Amino acid sequence: MANICKNLRPISSQINGVRHNSQWFTGVKMGPPDAILGVTEAYKRDSNPKKINLGAGAYRDDNGKPWVLPSVRTAEERIFQKKMDHEYAPIGGNADFSKLASELALTENSSRIKEKTNATVQTISGTGALRVGAAFLSKFWPHNREVYLPNPTWGNHVPIFEHSGIKVQRYTYYDPKTCGFNFQGCLDSIKNIPEKSIILLHACAHNPTGVDPSYEQWKELSSLIKKKQLYPFFDMAYQGFASGDIDRDAQAVRLFEKDGHDYCLTQSFAKNMGLYGERAGAFSVVGKSKEEADRIMSQVKILIRPMYSNPPVHGARIVTEILSDAELRALWLKDVKLMADRIIGVRKQLRDNLVKLGSSRPWNHITDQIGMFCFTGMTPEQVDTLAKDYSVYLTRDGRVSMAGVTSKNVNYLAEAMHAVTK
Repeated sequence: MANICKNLRPISSQINGVRHNSQWFTGVKMGPPDAILGVTEAYKRDSNPKKINLGAGAYRDDNGKPWVLPSVRTAEERIFQKKMDHEYAPIGGNADFSKLASELALTENSSRIKEKTNATVQTISGTGALRVGAAFLSKFWPHNREVYLPNPTWGNHVPIFEHSGIKVQRYTYYDPKTCGFNFQGCLDSIKNIPEKSIILLHACAHNPTGVDPSYEQWKELSSLIKKKQLYPFFDMAYQGFASGDIDRDAQAVRLFEKDGHDYCLTQSFAKNMGLYGERAGAFSVVGKSKEEADRIMSQVKILIRPMYSNPPVHGARIVTEILSDAELRALWLKDVKLMADRIIGVRKQLRDNLVKLGSSRPWNHITDQIGMFCFTGMTPEQVDTLAKDYSVYLTRDGRVSMAGVTSKNVNYLAEAMHAVTK
């Protein structure tokens, strides 16, 4: 027995005379940590009672706690009372949800909706909507298979399109000197985009800068984009949450539709209904004929099937319950305005406090910008000092999540920002 065991070789190293590695993935390198999660982890390790987390993009109330909207609570109670089952949704999701989501973006009076020229599916929030849209364009866009993203843009836009096989390019958007919109630079940059390319546009509350074009500027952009025969891909993640007004926040999309554009649209209900973990979103291809929309819908479903088969049901049920009931919808509009107004309010407090402290810097961009995020203009070195000396954590590009600012910590935040930017 001893001799037999002595002659045996490890199975993992040799089978039938062929040597095998004991590990299959030795070539896989450690990936870099996620920028936002890294901020949160550093915040959690900090023992300073004054510490502030300004990295995460999720709404918090004035006590810094997650907030479930009263309209959402009511909707959930109604859904629970209906004793609904947990069967699979169709591949394209809940049809009522898709219809209501489209009407929220475009209004019930939209000629495209009335004529059923939009192919709309329920998706796994806004990220899922972008991924489905990128996959659709990667397979079916017949022209220049490049997408032009504003510089800067949401960090996930780049990998979403690249993973779908679409080459990513940039166009000018932000002016770091003013912390505002570089309108002329944007126009000049778009003029150089090859015709029949795809251009991604943030419908409102541009992430990460919080800088949006004015309505008059949107008009000029629409005209130029139409003249250049570019294909608009709207990402609308903050309708209602940006300004507190769902119509104002959708004005760019509605303007482009009025101007005759065909376009793609992604929607998310993470921010404006606080449905982060429920993953409720929508993707639409808006064209000019029902026949085209039907063909597109069939192909979008074919793309979704091997991705995730069908979307989750609970979040879509909440959205449907809210948007289909006049009383509940009115309550939700109050909820979303309350969130937007709180963010607008702490922006003003932060700016006023910096002025009171005698800062020589112009901080008007804090209140000029809109939505959850503020591009402060602080350097990576200043951000590092904020974390090291003041336990204030944000991403190194100087982006502040205004949801983390409250009436209780805004004074301390202003003092810290003033100290590192003198």
